[in-house]
Amino acid sequence: MTGVPASAAGGTGRTPAPGGKLGAAAVNQASLWNIANILTMIRLVLVPGFVMLLLADGGYDPAMRAWAWAAFAVAMITDIFDGHLARTYNLVTDFGKIADPIADKAIMGAALICLSLLGDLPWWVTGVILFRELGITLLRFWVIRHGVIPASRGGKLKTLAQGTATGMYVLALTGPLATLRFWVMALAVVLTVVTGLDYVRQAIVLRRQGLAAQRVAGGPAL
Repeated sequence: MTGVPASAAGGTGRTPAPGGKLGAAAVNQASLWNIANILTMIRLVLVPGFVMLLLADGGYDPAMRAWAWAAFAVAMITDIFDGHLARTYNLVTDFGKIADPIADKAIMGAALICLSLLGDLPWWVTGVILFRELGITLLRFWVIRHGVIPASRGGKLKTLAQGTATGMYVLALTGPLATLRFWVMALAVVLTVVTGLDYVRQAIVLRRQGLAAQRVAGGPAL
């Protein structure tokens, strides 16, 4: 959002109008309700609905699972668009930085845990994926003072494979499609592990470079 003109904000040297601060606060508050953040909120709201649909009638109703897949697909699509919109139209907010990764992990984590509870997906698969996602999030915070680890092409491919495989498991598939989803999930697990190890390598290199720069500058090495 662009800044308010100086004349509207009292930039001419005159005392601001009594409602000036309130007006500025209203503008800042309104910036929270941009399309990118709204899509993120929709994704968060979809999580409990998705869980109820997937677990309805013990998880054995194909129609309910089809509706659950639709909710999951909408969540995955909004995940693609909210970040793109935020970067393209300068809609990045502190709320979005926090809520977006939470929403991503909430819908994926809910799907994996529910599928394991239903016996459709081995718990070790759910454990590997969730451990990787949580670990990388903590790793980003660990090195954030030294820089940001960018999303890699492999990481994006991993996200696509995870979303596709999980969506296929949400559907009540049988026959060749059930076999296919096994191999798609296997690919997702491999990419999860490989990209996770690459992020660890990048984090170590980034931290070493940051500490070296601090020593050169004479600052504290934390």
